[in-house]
Amino acid sequence: MDSIQILGYLGALIVGLVLGLIGGGGSILTVPLLVYLLGYNPVMATAYSLFVVGVSSMVGTYQKYKKGLVDFKVGLAFSFPSFLAVYLSRRFVVPGIPETLVSFGNYELTKDMAIMVFFAAIMIIAAFSMIKKGNPQEQFTAKQPYYKTFIQGLTIGTITGLIGAGGGFLYVPALVLWANIPMKKAVGTSLIIVTINSLIGFLGDVQTLNIEWDFLLIFTLISVLGIVIGVFFSKFISGEKLKKSFGYFVLIMATYIIYKELY
Repeated sequence: MDSIQILGYLGALIVGLVLGLIGGGGSILTVPLLVYLLGYNPVMATAYSLFVVGVSSMVGTYQKYKKGLVDFKVGLAFSFPSFLAVYLSRRFVVPGIPETLVSFGNYELTKDMAIMVFFAAIMIIAAFSMIKKGNPQEQFTAKQPYYKTFIQGLTIGTITGLIGAGGGFLYVPALVLWANIPMKKAVGTSLIIVTINSLIGFLGDVQTLNIEWDFLLIFTLISVLGIVIGVFFSKFISGEKLKKSFGYFVLIMATYIIYKELY
């Protein structure tokens, strides 16, 4: 095992820790880690990210459920339209994107570049949602009609399918704002959606990609260890302060990705 692999597996542990501590953001670390450190192309990296985050989130869901911080009814209501969108995105949309999207003289915008730039744009949105102060839940008092939940689930599912993210960083604010769920329960509930979305999305990739199962399973097991540790320490660490700090880190990462891909 070389030093790059060791760093990659250390990164897997950090991915799990982040998921356990703040209920999202695992894919924000997984995709850049696989692309820039371990050398995978973005399509393969986003596929692996779905599996890693899906399995890790399943463990996190159980941990949160034991503490009474999971609303299965709301989670499954969001999951149905979301996993449809994620699966269709991974099975048909991503493989159907042409390798070269735009050419300007000697410059080409490739499929891989576009995926990573779009990923970075979503990271920036997620970063600002983490940095922003205040609890938006106070502005909302009633749960919305299901057709709105369905449309929102389709929208977020399509986005997370394209970028290979579980979507926890999008679902937590969505559950607080739209489903009127307290923040701590929203974190636990988002893990159900992330689990279902990610693993069903990965099934779409299994049919189109050659998966390195040995590497993927080891990477995932280390992430699972990380999420167990993260959930344990979340009792002693201020989630709000941690989320804000992670938001700034995500912003820096997004800026780096855009620079790396476009310059």
